[in-house]
Amino acid sequence: MELELKLLADVGLIGMPNAGKSTLISRISESKPKIADYPFTTLQPNLGVVDLGDYSSCVVADIPGLIPGASKGKGLGLEFLRHVERCELLLHLVDASLPYERGLSDFDAVTYELSVFSPVLAKKYRLAILTKMDVTESKDHFEKLREGLMARGVKVHAISAVSGLGLDELLGKISQMLGQTRKLGNDFTPTVQTKSS
Repeated sequence: MELELKLLADVGLIGMPNAGKSTLISRISESKPKIADYPFTTLQPNLGVVDLGDYSSCVVADIPGLIPGASKGKGLGLEFLRHVERCELLLHLVDASLPYERGLSDFDAVTYELSVFSPVLAKKYRLAILTKMDVTESKDHFEKLREGLMARGVKVHAISAVSGLGLDELLGKISQMLGQTRKLGNDFTPTVQTKSS
């Protein structure tokens, strides 16, 4: 008999290494992950409780960066793809400061790894998050990145975790989308918590 422990979270932050996942969770929750400018800074998932307003909150998991070959065990892939399975909503972070072709290829690479690991995982509700919008290059790449991602059938939201741009709007979207997943009756009911008054 083999027992496997999987994290239970409402929202999973996914993307290539250094896409801004740890910075985002540190800004929207009390989680204090290690943040540095080199790949695989995050070696284990970090959990954070996020206040969504209206006396509700949700659990967000910062999943270590996925790379091509993750579904076959390359890097830290297999270990952390298993955690993503238990999330109701996936925020797919894309570094907008990179050339837009690179951003799109990174998005496609992670999407492929999700689909190879689990067809069910690939169909989870996903929102593309363009990060690092405080960087000059990001503004130059934004429109082409947005168009390319929308052509892939995903909605797009732009943020800067450093400046706070778009974070309040993102929390509103998370609240709205978690409500939608509950109505659709996905794998399990998100653990949106109600605070006592």
